[in-house]
Parts: sequence; C-alpha cells; structure tokens
Amino acid sequence: MQRTNALSLIAVLLALAGLSCGRAPGAGPPLPDTVPADPRALLSALAADSMEGRATATAGSARAARLIAGRMRALGLEPAGDSGYFQRVPLTLTRGADGARGLQLLGPGHADSAPAGQPVMDVNVIGLLRGVDSALGDEAVVVGAHFDHLGIGAPVAGDSIYNGADDDASGVVAVLGAAQALAGGPPPRRTVVFLITTGEEQGLLGTRWYIDHPAVPLERTVADLQVEMIGRPDSLAGGPGRAWLTGYERSTMGRQLAAAGIPVVDDPRPAFDFFLRSDNIAFARRGIPAHTLSSYNLHTDYHQPSDEVERVDFDHLARLLDATARAVRVLADGDAPRWNPGGRPEPSGAGS
Repeated sequence: MQRTNALSLIAVLLALAGLSCGRAPGAGPPLPDTVPADPRALLSALAADSMEGRATATAGSARAARLIAGRMRALGLEPAGDSGYFQRVPLTLTRGADGARGLQLLGPGHADSAPAGQPVMDVNVIGLLRGVDSALGDEAVVVGAHFDHLGIGAPVAGDSIYNGADDDASGVVAVLGAAQALAGGPPPRRTVVFLITTGEEQGLLGTRWYIDHPAVPLERTVADLQVEMIGRPDSLAGGPGRAWLTGYERSTMGRQLAAAGIPVVDDPRPAFDFFLRSDNIAFARRGIPAHTLSSYNLHTDYHQPSDEVERVDFDHLARLLDATARAVRVLADGDAPRWNPGGRPEPSGAGS
C-alpha cells in the first residue's frame, strides 16, 4: 500500500472508531471519572470479566485502555500519545480457516503494511514525567507492560474468558504504581516514559509501533524495563517478594538494581529464553539495554481462563510493586546501564 493511501485509510479508521468523539483534536475518547487507585482494585478491574480478556482491537481492550489512561491522568502524567494518552496503532485483522484471529501492523515503514484483511485500530497508552537534571533530563527511561491478553476463547471447565490477571494485569498495575511513586516524590533526573502497550500476545505489535514512533527519540532512550507476570511468587527466585530479571548477565542493569537493594536475581530458567519472549527484546535489538522483571513460576494457569484475580498473591505483588518503583528510580537517577561484552542481541527481527 502506498503511503498516501495508507494515511487516508488511517484517517477513515479514526473517524469510524470515534477516537476524537467530537472533542478537540488529539483529546482522545472520554476517560472514566473515577479509577481505582488501590492495586487490588485496579488489577481486579483490569482482569474483570467485563474486560472480555482484553484481546487486541476489541471492545474489552478499548475499555482497559481508557481505564489505564484515566489512572495516568489522575497521577498527573503528561500525555505522550498522538491523541492525549493514546498512541493509535493501526492494524489489519485477518481470519484463518478455523476462525482464528490474526493481527498485523498496518502503516508505512512496516514489512507487513499491506496484508489483506479488515483495518482495525488499537492503542498504546503513554504518559511521562519530565526529567529535571540539566545534563540528563533529555535522556529517557521506558518502563512498560502490556495490557492485552487472549480475549474470549475455547472454554475450559465452563470458563471462556481469558482474564490475564497475572499476564499481564499485574505488570500494568506495577508500572502505574511506579508512576504514582515517582510522581509523588522528587522529580526524576531523566525523563520516564510509562508505556502500556497493546498487541504483545500478537507479536509485540504495540511495542514495534512505539519504536517507530517513540515519545522520546530512541537515541536518547538509555534503558527499558518491562514488568510481566509478577502476581505469584517463584521459589527459584527466593520466594515471596523477590523477582528475576531476564537476560540478567547481558547488561549492567541487573547488578545495578541488586546493588541498590532491589530484590532481583538472575533468571533461574535460562533454557526458556524469556529474554526473547517479551516486549523488551524489541528495544534490545535497537541497542537499548532492556530487560523484563518477572516472578513467573511456570504455573499452569498461563494462557488459560484460570489466570484469575483470585490466584494472585497480593502480599507478594505489593512487595514487587515497591521493587518496581525503586528500580525505576535507580534507572531514572543513576548511571545508564551498559551492555556487557557479547550481551547485546543481534539487531535483526523484533522477537516473538
């Protein structure tokens, strides 16, 4: 698809989606008047059946995005999307012979910019805190999580809603908790971009779009910390209140966080290649030290309808919310992480 045609199609999609909703350009859709601030209540709202599993480019995803943006507004974060807090991500929806949904990025500059299918739209949700240091304020740290999950699917024991409480409502709550902690404390030295993305389960779609349309140029982005699946403790990481970092040995980030007293250890299951399996890998392949904080313990509720709020250990989660906030503060105010020799991954590809 040529650039002019693609942009015209995107304009039509925005009108059809009602993203401007008759308000001032860039304002985005109306946000909720009240948003839960308590981590348990916020996670419960994100993983509720009413969110319909937050599948990308669905009504449930849109509801979750508005909830997240409402929380960012309540915290006073600066909107950093192209429509308020929303960064619009144009997609194409396809259906397989078995009815399975498939999504690809639509737009100039992408290899998958002209697939056959139905144009649809989703959003990343982005807010930031400006750095105040005269030397470091133009640099940025990205802290992120993905808000999408698997939607409504094949029923298991009569339950067809894949709520994704651990994967990754827990990470979203942690990122918003870090935003609250930093917004309520001394201004960070570096700018902090709080990036909640769509489409991770479909191939890092939201992160790939952000990397091509960053809130702060990538050449000034010094680190990326993703948070994924921290709702349950992992005995191999040391149990409740402790986490592991994917690709710990690849850069100086892990040791930097551990030296600051943050309860993080090396990934105890390197054979699973978790470093390559979350949004961090897209940043890492652009040369930015990027890792994912997790306590996933290989529980059998992964990608099942049983990944429910009732199975979250909220005492553990509260401790990792604190750890996440402290980690972001270290990255925002301390030395920029560096790749260790041989640690930077090859630049080709975007991970899966």
